[in-house]
Amino acid sequence: MSMYELGHPYTVKVQKGETVAICRCGLTSTPPFCDGSHQQAPGQSPLVQSAGEEALTLYVCGCGKSANMPLCDGKHKEDF
Repeated sequence: MSMYELGHPYTVKVQKGETVAICRCGLTSTPPFCDGSHQQAPGQSPLVQSAGEEALTLYVCGCGKSANMPLCDGKHKEDF
């Protein structure tokens, strides 16, 4: 499945002290995480997000329509 075929956001829980790399290019085979495929798409480095002393939750676009890529901005709701 392509990163943007999900139709709703991916929920990514980043635990205290953890770092994740979120795909920006859409080419990953492990959505929503980066798998290095951006090397085929210059200028599309991943979003690297770390949780400091507290865990955090990211909502990553799964529809391809967000104006705030790679994060969800709620545009998927407009299809309903």
